Amino acid sequence: MAGRPLPPDDIAPDEFFTRWIPEIVAADAERRARLGAADHVLLFELEGDGGGLFHLRVREGLVEGYCGAPERVDLRVRLDVVTWRELNRGALSAPEAFLRRRVRLEGNLALALKLHLIIG
Repeated sequence: MAGRPLPPDDIAPDEFFTRWIPEIVAADAERRARLGAADHVLLFELEGDGGGLFHLRVREGLVEGYCGAPERVDLRVRLDVVTWRELNRGALSAPEAFLRRRVRLEGNLALALKLHLIIG
């Protein structure tokens, strides 16, 4: 997304998923409208130093973020912390990361096409 807010380079994954993303989405009426009445759960598995399991619940145009694994998962996204940081900075595009197998997806792949609405 052109002109999207970029998280700080040194943001910790738990802060990114539990605070930063929910606040960015809540402050963007256009993004909330485009998410609509969706109800999805996305699990992010970050491998490496500082990584872990984080999930986002997308519901009625808002996003809630949590540490740990959810009870149900619609889309599982696996990547390492270095790749996650490169994606956040805009130094690596999501399609390129996927094609280079730096990001692995399982589940509702149509939902993967909407990730830019959720996490930018």
